[in-house]
Amino acid sequence: MLDRDSWPRILPFAVYIAFIVVADLLGRLGVQDLRWLYPVKIALIAALLMLYWRRYSELARWDVRPRDLLLAVAAGVLVLVLWINLDAGWMVVGSPAGFDPRDGERLNWLWIAVRIAGAALVVPVMEELFWRSWLLRWMAAPDFLRVAPAAVGVKAFVVSMVLFGVEHNQWLAGIVAGAVYAALYMRSGTLWTAIVSHAVTNGLLGAWIVITGAWTYW
Repeated sequence: MLDRDSWPRILPFAVYIAFIVVADLLGRLGVQDLRWLYPVKIALIAALLMLYWRRYSELARWDVRPRDLLLAVAAGVLVLVLWINLDAGWMVVGSPAGFDPRDGERLNWLWIAVRIAGAALVVPVMEELFWRSWLLRWMAAPDFLRVAPAAVGVKAFVVSMVLFGVEHNQWLAGIVAGAVYAALYMRSGTLWTAIVSHAVTNGLLGAWIVITGAWTYW
């Protein structure tokens, strides 16, 4: 069911999930400071993306129309606003420890830079390749590269949107974000719109977290 074009889109995401499991296990074993895991995770994912870059035909060229770019940026801001407000108790699963970049009471700007860079530059590419480029289209047809984004159908849209939400502690905000990014991809026909929108959300969210000190959102 999985061809050679699927794995370059699956493996970076699999590494991302594996590190979540590792962090949970280390936390249960009593390891206190797990911040070092993040740059290791991001470096490995970035290395995989670079290794497979020529295989990502959907990213071979920048083919975003100006109006679609503006829409992607606006949608990214909208998702940010919704994300920081869809945080009622029933909208959140578990109690995320977050990522605290402080050393005592002092902000460690190196940790902040690494976290924001990873969230805004690496994660959007990795997640959009997996969730939108691969899974969304693969559910429509195993030969997913031949599936036009606009032709994936309602079932694939809904299932991928819900699964994307379940991936996050803020499951409802995740579902909304998944719907927005998928809609952008399906409307524009280019994955770059979803990546840009996702990057805007994550980058601005990082800035908001630093300003407010709401580290659990990381």
